[in-house]
Amino acid sequence: MTMTPERQEVAVTPPPAATPRRRRRTPLTWLRGGGPANLFFVLPMLIVFFFFSWSPIVQSVIMSLQKTNLLVSHWVGFDNYVAVLSDPELGRAVLNTLYFAVLALLFGFPLPLFMAVLMSEVKRGKGLYSALAYLPVVIPPVVAVLLWKFFYDSSPNGVFNTVLSWVGIPPQPWLSSAAQAMPSLVLEATWAAAGGSIIIYLAALLSVPPELYDAAEVDGAGIWRKVWHVSLPQLRGILFIMLILQVIATAQVFLEPFLFTGGGPAGATKTILLYIYDKAFRNSLGGDYGEATAVSVLLALVLAVLSWLYFRLTDRWSTT
Repeated sequence: MTMTPERQEVAVTPPPAATPRRRRRTPLTWLRGGGPANLFFVLPMLIVFFFFSWSPIVQSVIMSLQKTNLLVSHWVGFDNYVAVLSDPELGRAVLNTLYFAVLALLFGFPLPLFMAVLMSEVKRGKGLYSALAYLPVVIPPVVAVLLWKFFYDSSPNGVFNTVLSWVGIPPQPWLSSAAQAMPSLVLEATWAAAGGSIIIYLAALLSVPPELYDAAEVDGAGIWRKVWHVSLPQLRGILFIMLILQVIATAQVFLEPFLFTGGGPAGATKTILLYIYDKAFRNSLGGDYGEATAVSVLLALVLAVLSWLYFRLTDRWSTT
C-alpha cells in the first residue's frame, strides 16, 4: 500500500491593496459636499474672531509705525522702534521683568505641583482642601493686592512685621526697600495664582493609571519615588504647557507692580507692561501711543518666538 504525502499548505501573500486615488477638489465638489452650509455656520465666528482678534493686532502694528495721540497721527516708520530700543528705561524694565520671572518660576512653579501631590495622597477631606487652595483665585485680584498691601505695612504694627516679632525678627521695610520689593510682589503673585495650577495638576494626577502606583508599591517605592518615577513622567505634557503659560504670564505682569509700588522704589519694580502704561497714559495731555504700541509689538514677537522654540524643543520630550 502506497502512502500519499500530505499536501503542504502554502501561504499566499495577498497583493498589496491599491492606494485609493485622492479625488481632486473642485468648486463643484465643494458645492456638492455642503460647503456653503458649512460656511454659513462658520461665518459668524470668523467675523467675530476677525474684528475682536486679528483686526486689533493689525491696527496695533499700524499704530506702532505712527506718531499719534489718538487724535492726530502721522507716519514715522520705524522711528518708534528705534526710540524705545535706545531708551535705557526699557532695558531696566526688561531686567526687572526677567528678575520677576525667575523668582516666580523658582517659587511659583514647583509649589503648586508639590501641593497637588500632597493633596492627591490625602484620603479624607480632599474636596475641602481643593476648595481652600482655589480660594485665592476667587478673590478679585485688585482686592487681593490691596489686602496684601495692608499686610506689607512696614511699621512695627504691620501684620507681617507683628508675626515676625514673635520669633525675634525686626520689622522689615517690604515694599519700601528696593531689595525686598520684587520678592514681596512675587510672594503675593504666587499665592494668588497657585490655586488654579493646583486644580489642573490634581485633574492630571487623576488620569495616571493606578496600576503604575501599585507596581511601584510592589517594588518597594515610597511616596517620593512614586512621584519621581510615576507621577512626573506621566505629567510631562501638562508640565510643559504650564511652564510656557507661566513664562508668558510673568512676562506680562502689571497688576502687582502697578498697585503695590507704581514701579518704585527707585524703579526697582518697573516691568515692561508698566513701562508701556507710562508711555501711553502717564501724561494727562496724551501719551506717546505709537512708542507704547511699538513696545507691545516687540513683546508679542519675543513671546511668540520663545513659545515656538519651546514647543519645538519639548515636542519630542513630552511624547517619549
